[in-house]
Amino acid sequence: MKKLVILFVLICSSTLYAQNIATDSTLTRWNMFTYDVGNMFKGVGYSYARPLHWQGQQWAQFGAVVGGTGLVYIADDNTSRFIRNNREGVPQFLRQYGETYGSPENNYIATSGVYFAGLITKNEKLRRTGVLLVSSATSAGLLQQVLKSVVGRARPLANLGKDTFDPFNSSRNFHSFPSGHALLAFTNAYAIAKQFKNPWVKAGIYTVGAIPGISRVWDGQHWLSDMVFAFAISIATVESIDRYLDKKYDEKYNNQQKLVSWNLNFGPGQMGVTINF
Repeated sequence: MKKLVILFVLICSSTLYAQNIATDSTLTRWNMFTYDVGNMFKGVGYSYARPLHWQGQQWAQFGAVVGGTGLVYIADDNTSRFIRNNREGVPQFLRQYGETYGSPENNYIATSGVYFAGLITKNEKLRRTGVLLVSSATSAGLLQQVLKSVVGRARPLANLGKDTFDPFNSSRNFHSFPSGHALLAFTNAYAIAKQFKNPWVKAGIYTVGAIPGISRVWDGQHWLSDMVFAFAISIATVESIDRYLDKKYDEKYNNQQKLVSWNLNFGPGQMGVTINF
């Protein structure tokens, strides 16, 4: 399964490399490395500071995320049970991929691989992508670790119900919210998808990135709302750090027209996520 992860990274890296080969012969790789590592740390700090600068629109979006997660939470028992009951119909390799790729160790192997490919080839697009991947995963990953402990939500496998919370409990059985596998995998997918303009390519990458989160619901490790909120953190973190990196690199992704938008839809007898092209 690790071979599949590495293969996925190599494919993405090769595609990005083919899109742009920008080399500055006046800079050494050590200069580039120290500059990039500094931006990784500053990007993490920037993402944590952004809520201090939020205005009406940003707070409205945050409220929509919280409200949407709350609606998913209400139906957690039924939705999560339905997903778990259908896990046997899912191919084994998909379940294994979800478990493997969403782990922190494999995540950093993949993201570091993208960055060092850019550093070795002196490709700014790959370097910036690697910086975005590593800093976003670090920022979102640290946040989810804090939230897991503070919220203390019981996992489905604990058989205590969706409404059981025991903050600061050290047991893994009370570290359900949000899903770390979903967060790390979708953070990578969202960051990589920013490099492409084709909405179908983006949708395919999003789908691959969503599998680890779904696999954790299949396995009873997380509730559906744990996954939904993790996706929201991923998107917000990547967008924040990406805008910070706009100031630091010539390669920019935010000046591209947004071709894909995400909406949470709720109504009588229906619940889901709509992707508009």
